[in-house]
Amino acid sequence: MTAGRERELRELLASMNASPGWADPRNALVPFGDFPQLHFARLVMLVDSTLADVQAYGLPPPRLPVYLAFIGDCDGSAPACLADLARRAGDGLRAIFAHCEGFQGELLAWMRSRDQRPAACYTNWVGRTVLQIREEAALQQLLSAQVNRTPLMSIAEAQQRRRGLRHYAQSQIAAGRLRLTSASPTPLGWWLAKVFNAIGMVLAGVVALPFLIALLPFLAIRLRTLETTDPEICPPPDPQALLELQQLEDYDVTNQYTALGSVKPGLFRRWLMTVVLTAIQFTCRHIFTRGYLARVQTIHFARWLYLDQKTRMLFTSNYDGGHQNYMDDFINKVAWGLNLVFSNGIGWPQTAWLIRRGARREHRFKYFQRRHQIPTQVWYKAYPGLTLIDLERNARIRAGLERNRMSDREALAWLQLL
Repeated sequence: MTAGRERELRELLASMNASPGWADPRNALVPFGDFPQLHFARLVMLVDSTLADVQAYGLPPPRLPVYLAFIGDCDGSAPACLADLARRAGDGLRAIFAHCEGFQGELLAWMRSRDQRPAACYTNWVGRTVLQIREEAALQQLLSAQVNRTPLMSIAEAQQRRRGLRHYAQSQIAAGRLRLTSASPTPLGWWLAKVFNAIGMVLAGVVALPFLIALLPFLAIRLRTLETTDPEICPPPDPQALLELQQLEDYDVTNQYTALGSVKPGLFRRWLMTVVLTAIQFTCRHIFTRGYLARVQTIHFARWLYLDQKTRMLFTSNYDGGHQNYMDDFINKVAWGLNLVFSNGIGWPQTAWLIRRGARREHRFKYFQRRHQIPTQVWYKAYPGLTLIDLERNARIRAGLERNRMSDREALAWLQLL
């Protein structure tokens, strides 16, 4: 970002919001609601108040500029999404990026040249589109308003009520008041890329395994030495900074999270972080694709991005529920996973053998993550009021509607979804 224009940019970004941090989907600069493929988006100024933490290692604080990050979770390819943004919101984006160094007005080429591939990213349900979510939510609302809520006289009566609701939904579709678009086939290139990636990663793991086994004693000694000497930096967050973060939360059933921090110095930590994030990317692409990130079920999208030649990392997520429940979910279910990644960050609570302690030291962990969390100036959600539980329920309602036959008990269970 151009030096001296931070305040001006903050004011411009604030003009995009309906509430603090919550984007107006029809704002004049980037009307996010006009982009049917966009699930979530955020504009965030990467102001890092923890740069001086590196002094705990005897190093001078780096002098880094303030970056402006524009992050979106979209259906389809990133290049196509960028092209659509440039075409539909070009003037607004130019007004925003005019505050950035090097911007000369060539919007699409400038954005593409700065488009950064995440080190790892997670999608709660791969293939579920914004269009599908919205259409299934409309179906749920339509049928819920029509369902007969008087007690059933017999379980067989569930079939009769279901037939009535199916007939009503079909009449609404025929009249054009309801749409249930069929899913587009997944491009062959996407499947081939996924298969080749899986094969390549497995082969790389097989080749690397003998070397890893041979080096394991030395790596374990090095890890334990660092764990016992790396400083913890987990003071309580500044009250004013904490209040600023809290004022951006709980306008909806879903919240945003943006955190920024420095990686511990040294090649060992950098390589370890690279290996761990490569593994996370593999599992998110091939394993955690249907509603779960390990045991956590409340995250819509998450991503990890390297900054400044892997000396810093940015983490962003969109999650259901309040902040405290979100953190408790991680502590109780995947504290070991947090340690794998974030123990490579300066100041993380001390771990033991990489996966023990660390995030399980609850107060230190919560202080650490709040201290590294930064305010998100603009945040957009395409389907406010809907949680992941709602999305899964609505998908089951649609699937049940489209089934020609059900048993009496299945029909009853389907009605109970409404």
